[in-house]
Amino acid sequence: MADALDDSAIETALRDLPGWKLEGDALVKTFKCKSFAAAVAFIVRVGFACEKADHHPDLSNTYNRVTLRFTTHAAGGKITDRDVTLARTVEALAAERYTRIPE
Repeated sequence: MADALDDSAIETALRDLPGWKLEGDALVKTFKCKSFAAAVAFIVRVGFACEKADHHPDLSNTYNRVTLRFTTHAAGGKITDRDVTLARTVEALAAERYTRIPE
């Protein structure tokens, strides 16, 4: 079972994850893509990264926006290092092609 991060560790992680927020017990971010097709392509890329990490977050899409919600089920729905690592992976994917929604 994965260990949940404490509040201090989550706050520290968020400093290096621009645009990510703590919502309840999850790391959440919405990305804005150039089009619906680009948003769907981004979801597919994120999905492959998640599958490779054996981690299955909530993903949603509305037109050109993709919202990701990371929490670890094996830790009782809390945030773990796995969520932080995957958020960093997604940031790298987003930096390759997609535009973020400004805060």
